[in-house]
Amino acid sequence: MIEQFTLIFDVDGTIADTERDGHRVAFNQAFAEAGLDWEWSVSLYGELLAISGGKERINFYISQYKPKLKSSIPLLELISNLHSSKTNYYRKLLSTGAIPLRPGIKRLLTEARNNKMRLAIATTSTITNVTALLENTLGKESISWFEIIAAGDIVPAKKPAPDIYYYVLEKMNIQSNNCIVFEDSHHGLQAALQTGLKTIVTVNNYTINQNFTGATLVLNHLGEPEKPFTILAGNALGRNYCDLKLIELLQD
Repeated sequence: MIEQFTLIFDVDGTIADTERDGHRVAFNQAFAEAGLDWEWSVSLYGELLAISGGKERINFYISQYKPKLKSSIPLLELISNLHSSKTNYYRKLLSTGAIPLRPGIKRLLTEARNNKMRLAIATTSTITNVTALLENTLGKESISWFEIIAAGDIVPAKKPAPDIYYYVLEKMNIQSNNCIVFEDSHHGLQAALQTGLKTIVTVNNYTINQNFTGATLVLNHLGEPEKPFTILAGNALGRNYCDLKLIELLQD
């Protein structure tokens, strides 16, 4: 029965297009505040997204692009400070309403809640970033919609490692064949597939050309009745937007 299903959502790029005009902008603001002449362009940030995790991304950038960096504070402390500053800037951006939800997200969450389905989040983003996004797009009460918000450094290895999904399955005491995951990237899909989770991928400008072999469906977005999705791979079984009926059909 569809009521037994759990929906698990990635956040960045899946629930909202947060990367290009959210996290990237906030990183650049943090760099400027620290007096660094670093500028992550749209194209460069697309390359850096191959590295999961904000602190990991900064560390990779320094090693590859600023190997001769001289700092008065230890490297790990510098990275931590930059990431903390970036998080503050990101939350300010969210509060302006500059980062809306992707098509179909609010509708699907509402339908799932009305049908008492279990909801979870599995993301490499920090918990503060997740809660800020939810509060500013769906309201403060939306935090309680999700039984588990698995975020940030809660597990040893980030996507494409499957750790975050194993964590959700264990904490919710559910089996992978009773879930469906929503992701936007190759790394996210690989993490989900390693735990045997069916995955619907909604691509964005950064991920559209990635390899999504193994995904149940690959779409441009979840769609709305008046704004149908475009199917990039898979079979939507005659549906033109993602709702619980489509999820039920995919379960069979």
